[in-house]
Amino acid sequence: MPAPMKSTDKDREFTDKDREFHFTSKDFEQVRKLIYEHAGISLNATKEDMVYSRLARRLRATGINTFSDYLERLARNDKDSEWEAFVNSLTTNLTSFFREAHHFPILAEHVKVHRDKREILLWCSASSTGEEPYSMAMTMMELYKSNTPPVKILATDLDTNVLAKAEAGVYPLERLEKMPEEKVKRFFMKGKGAQEGFAKVRPELRNMITFRQLNLLADSWPIRGPFDAIFCRNVMIYFDKQTQRQILAKFAPMLQSDGLLFAGHSESFHNAADIFKLRAKTVYELVKRV
Repeated sequence: MPAPMKSTDKDREFTDKDREFHFTSKDFEQVRKLIYEHAGISLNATKEDMVYSRLARRLRATGINTFSDYLERLARNDKDSEWEAFVNSLTTNLTSFFREAHHFPILAEHVKVHRDKREILLWCSASSTGEEPYSMAMTMMELYKSNTPPVKILATDLDTNVLAKAEAGVYPLERLEKMPEEKVKRFFMKGKGAQEGFAKVRPELRNMITFRQLNLLADSWPIRGPFDAIFCRNVMIYFDKQTQRQILAKFAPMLQSDGLLFAGHSESFHNAADIFKLRAKTVYELVKRV
């Protein structure tokens, strides 16, 4: 799932004088309400200018002339196809290969204990543009010393735009610069001609992963576990404590009894201490029921 938006070069601050569309504090509060109800994202009260910048593009694209009409359209019908564009506009996706690198040896050691007992199932619940699930897949191939390990990875995200990029598995070469050259050679194919400057993940890597759209705030998740590990990193900090706990409670039955939950570097789950306990740095395990 994507994180709430952060400033980019394309965003700029607006004044009433140079805004193309009239945008009131009431409109902004309605945006905050809708994105919270639909995606669970608690939008900071200081983000008014960025909200205007992002959503003004949607007004132009839809031909709607006022924010009030646009937001009324969304509020009137939660099945409206514009909802997807609305959520995608208000999220950004910051990720990289082997981000928070200490997690991957822990994942490998955990799977190593169980690899002779069962097929391994992993879930990347906020896959963004794919770097995280592909890093998980590379870790598994190296652990099993095989291009076809008995591991299945489910990668989900709320944002369909980033999921499409993840499925394509094509990245600018600069995204691979921090990766050892031997890893790049093993797991990627460098482009030529029109694709020069890009690299594509090898089919064996792609075949390990199933990409699906999923909203962590949905009443039910159409997925099956139990998983040996769930990655949910740098997402929970954007939810309020109540929403965090609801999601963590739904993660619990999706894990093997000894499964691991991997969190982001700035996340802690003290509010769910009866569900998860700390196992290692930002790695959690289920609290055993007596």
